[in-house]
Amino acid sequence: MTRNTARVLGASALSLVLLAGNALAQTELVMTWYNDGNESEVMQSLLDRFHEANPDITVNLNIVPYKAILEGLPVQLAAGQGPDIARVTDLGGLSQYYLDLTPHLADAGYWTSNFGPFLKWLDPQGEAISGFMTQLTVTGPYVNRTLFEQAEVDMPGEGATWEEWAEASRAVAEKLDIPIPMAWDRSGHRVSGPAISEGAKMFTDDGKPALVDDGLKAMATMLYDWHQDGTMAKELWGSVSGSTYLGANEEFANAQVVMYMSGSWQIPQFAETIGDAFDWWAVPAPCGPSACTGMPGGAALVAMKDTAHPEEVAKVMDFLAQEENLAEFYGKNLFIPGHLGLAQNGIAFATDDERAGHALETFAGAVPTISPIAYDLQGYKYNRVMFNALISRLGEAIVGELTLDQAFERMTQDVEQQIAEQERDGN
Repeated sequence: MTRNTARVLGASALSLVLLAGNALAQTELVMTWYNDGNESEVMQSLLDRFHEANPDITVNLNIVPYKAILEGLPVQLAAGQGPDIARVTDLGGLSQYYLDLTPHLADAGYWTSNFGPFLKWLDPQGEAISGFMTQLTVTGPYVNRTLFEQAEVDMPGEGATWEEWAEASRAVAEKLDIPIPMAWDRSGHRVSGPAISEGAKMFTDDGKPALVDDGLKAMATMLYDWHQDGTMAKELWGSVSGSTYLGANEEFANAQVVMYMSGSWQIPQFAETIGDAFDWWAVPAPCGPSACTGMPGGAALVAMKDTAHPEEVAKVMDFLAQEENLAEFYGKNLFIPGHLGLAQNGIAFATDDERAGHALETFAGAVPTISPIAYDLQGYKYNRVMFNALISRLGEAIVGELTLDQAFERMTQDVEQQIAEQERDGN
């Protein structure tokens, strides 16, 4: 072997070693994500930009149905097989699985000053920084304003009660032969805001959960009665069981519903699926004797403590959380910002749609009217237990499997039993 040949072979071997070293240095992360509309497209563009600046870190965006987030992700996390990062809505309920990013952040103060009010939703102890809100949501109703105009029925004004809205929706449906006067998401979260408006306290004076009281009974009874008299379609909620979520966004988009109780996250979807086919109009939360409130909430992007790459995860999260990147994400997706700086300075929302703009203003304007009880409930570690007990037992009453009184008893038993079980298991 000549000296030149040896030199070439040596250089080739060194190149292979370097290539192998580069391959080993590549970090791959998994982000589990669900869509309300098409927001994964904006997230993917941000992740592509991150990868350009950090070629040694790849983030694989795994898009799953929302049901997989509610039901599948907790099982994966409990088994230690979850993703590195995930978009979640059970904010406090999954907190035991979150990574505290604080030691890995260059400027933790930026996070506390801009996400401070929402960080405690992710950490009941209020000490960790685990993620940020991909969207701040507010529950509330939409109406098909075009149907009201065609039926020549006046829409109730601000301060109107749920009973008044139900009466007006029935009048429109009867005049125009619309099959569903009113539809609500089948969700304990969606029912809780109106229940608080009716006087539900949700907690005792010393902070213990107390789901069933006169206020909750009043709202639950209204929902039960509306399902019996045709104001709400029994076949919608009755088509599923247990705590299964069911929306009515498709029925509303097809002009089969006069009034739809859902929330601000529907704005980008309605802007795309309904467009200008009819005037889909957000209205303020109807009132009860105690409040005119919806429920705050939303989705958060959180880091998971079982990740093998905490520093790389923190780098991704810090990049996505920066003001310019979140402004792009919120603005393109028509999301209410969960970032105090952006909320104060305003967002350039990417829409010329009058309906979408009005809806964003309506829901953003509702934030100051949200009851403190609603904020406390949203931040409560076991709120999912309460939401699930509420909707599953109420659903059984609506389809005739339980009486309302039996449903109320079972709700209380479910909450007590399931919280005791979770506390016993150390959750």
